[in-house]
Amino acid sequence: MARRWQTMSEERLLDLRLCELELRIEGSAMEERTVRLDEELAAKGLRFRPHYWVGAEWFTPDGVPGIAIPFFLVHSKLTELERKQMLEVEGQNPGECMRILRHEAGHAIDNAYRLHRRKRWRELFGSFTDPYPDFYKPRPNSRRFVQHLRGWYAQAHPAEDFAETFAVWLTPGYPWRKRYADWPALEKLEYVDELMREIADEVPPVRSRRFVEPLGQLRTTLRDYYRQKHELYAVEWPAYYDRDLRRIFREDLREESARLSAAAFLRSQRGDLCRTVGEAAAVPVYTVDQLLKNMIERCRALHLRLRESPRRTREAILLMLMMHTMHVAHAGYPRIAV
Repeated sequence: MARRWQTMSEERLLDLRLCELELRIEGSAMEERTVRLDEELAAKGLRFRPHYWVGAEWFTPDGVPGIAIPFFLVHSKLTELERKQMLEVEGQNPGECMRILRHEAGHAIDNAYRLHRRKRWRELFGSFTDPYPDFYKPRPNSRRFVQHLRGWYAQAHPAEDFAETFAVWLTPGYPWRKRYADWPALEKLEYVDELMREIADEVPPVRSRRFVEPLGQLRTTLRDYYRQKHELYAVEWPAYYDRDLRRIFREDLREESARLSAAAFLRSQRGDLCRTVGEAAAVPVYTVDQLLKNMIERCRALHLRLRESPRRTREAILLMLMMHTMHVAHAGYPRIAV
């Protein structure tokens, strides 16, 4: 089965269970990136090295000094399936992948040395045992947190704050003292720098090499996996958004109208608009696409057509989509585990 699925059609592949993929990090593009992370830890003088395994998502379990690598980064066919289903692949870009790995290494080293039990850790980052919220509302202008992963993820939970701070500290050549000068977050970075020097040569008290929820134990199908992922990123379309669409487009019931339909225009711009807004707003592209998909459906139902030139219309739609995407974001980001 491990070889046969590589030639399957997408429909047949979606009915395959995750455990049937039989993937290994060794020999994949991810092996080189895990080696690079180990080298970065060594360059900082740290004895600690996490262990790695293939899972459903990026994941560092509580109490385990290791990192699960998402299956869709371990084989190109699965990477393309992820892109088709979610419109982006989290961690495919080498730079983004290393940012995530450094973040996960922060969780892993915290687990290995039980750093969150220290009084100073709790004073700076908060209580590790606080429950994770289903949604968190970031404050983009706050200087109490570093900015590493998108979505101001350091603000999601004290454990994420530490992991993000560690990731910034670990980044090779990054001038964090200069970048965060006069920020309250600098105190956290200086603490991490001091703490890492203290534990650099120590043998970690937690040395488990346990795999948690490895791919080989996951019996859900790829189809159900993506159905659940789509539901997580889904958004609703409030009726009052129609007012903004009518402002940009004009209603025209004539089928023979020479003006391009709003729905057709948005479909032609869909990919570029979603990527542009997703990157600028630090929101998953799939979420932006759901908003734009709703726009297209409403434009069709309202019989809307272009009022201005395509260039000016695109500018207006880009602004509207950005505004409503930020509204969704500030209503609360889903706490996606990394």
